[in-house]
Amino acid sequence: MGEAWSWIREAFLAGGLIAVLISVLVLMTGSWPPMVVIESNSMQHDENGEVGSIDAGDLVLVMTPDRKDIITFVEGTESGGDYEGYESHGMPGDVIIYQKNGGSDTPVIHRALLEVVENTSGGWDVPGTTLRNVSSITWTFDILCAYHGGSYNLKIEDWDPLHAGYLTKGDNNDCMIDQPGANSQSQGPGLSDEHGNAVQTTKGEWVIGVAGAEIPWVGSIKLGLSDNSQSVPDASWSKLIITAIVLLAIPAVWERVVDRVIKTAPEFAQAEMEESQISQLLSDDNQQQAHEEE
Repeated sequence: MGEAWSWIREAFLAGGLIAVLISVLVLMTGSWPPMVVIESNSMQHDENGEVGSIDAGDLVLVMTPDRKDIITFVEGTESGGDYEGYESHGMPGDVIIYQKNGGSDTPVIHRALLEVVENTSGGWDVPGTTLRNVSSITWTFDILCAYHGGSYNLKIEDWDPLHAGYLTKGDNNDCMIDQPGANSQSQGPGLSDEHGNAVQTTKGEWVIGVAGAEIPWVGSIKLGLSDNSQSVPDASWSKLIITAIVLLAIPAVWERVVDRVIKTAPEFAQAEMEESQISQLLSDDNQQQAHEEE
């Protein structure tokens, strides 16, 4: 019964710690759930995965847009701009999590290339660029694209955003922009929503979060139990195993270190000596009592 109660108590303690951790993450991010598992390799920078970029199997904190201003790629690369040099997850600009066309399909986590803002005169402004009150958007990004054995900079030409919002792209999607209407250089078909409709400019209300800190590899466990395990870089599995071994070994190592520190402390030696003296006194008393009874 005592052992069973010990297990129950440990389970309650573990559950309580998990609940506290989740509560802290929710308060910190302002989102629910406070983190997501990355299921595809569309943001991957290296075939083996790397810490600092978003790989399949990573856990990523989701910051609510109310607490984090979204900085776009063009703002992060604007010479002399307020956000020049700003990077997130290995490249300039923030990575956002959004619902395609505001639908209920699996959210997309891609980089915000630029933001289109309505000008009071009826045209479009693009912060981080020289574009002001334009009827359509033409811009060249500092992003190289592979094309017929050569390379060129990603460019959009005469793009009509239809409404204000964000233009987005996966870092690992070469130069295929999510919004098909902006793919003027035949980079790819772009994305479609659950109804087969082309993804439009991402409205602010469709953005459900901004990608915060990453916890690498841990989410691979979930993907390993689903049909998406092939998206996880091979190196992530070995790193996950090493991480698990280290985490399991920490309590045992910590216990040994603490035990050694305690035993080398002067107070420990003094306590052992006093315990020995008490034991000797008790032994002497018992022997004397035995003699008296004889």
